Amino acid sequence: MLYACILLSRISPGAFDDPKDFKALAKDVSEKIKRECPGVTWKESFATLGRFDVVDIVEAADLKRSGKGGNDYPRLRACIDRDAGCNALEEFLTAL
Repeated sequence: MLYACILLSRISPGAFDDPKDFKALAKDVSEKIKRECPGVTWKESFATLGRFDVVDIVEAADLKRSGKGGNDYPRLRACIDRDAGCNALEEFLTAL
């Protein structure tokens, strides 16, 4: 079973000088995930406005291996499919 995870990141103000360098930074992060997190597959990345600058979507067969142990990387969060989550919540509430 593969688990979908999100990685929430902030970019340091001095990470790059020119906005065009953002693509190179994204490529570096993707390569770092491949190198440091075996068993984790990078899927997508989104630039956001707000508390976090980037949301990366990754898949992992083992949550403990994703993000160097999961707990060692506090901004890595496991996700649940929306429909599966809604169905589970509905079943739980019906059983009450």
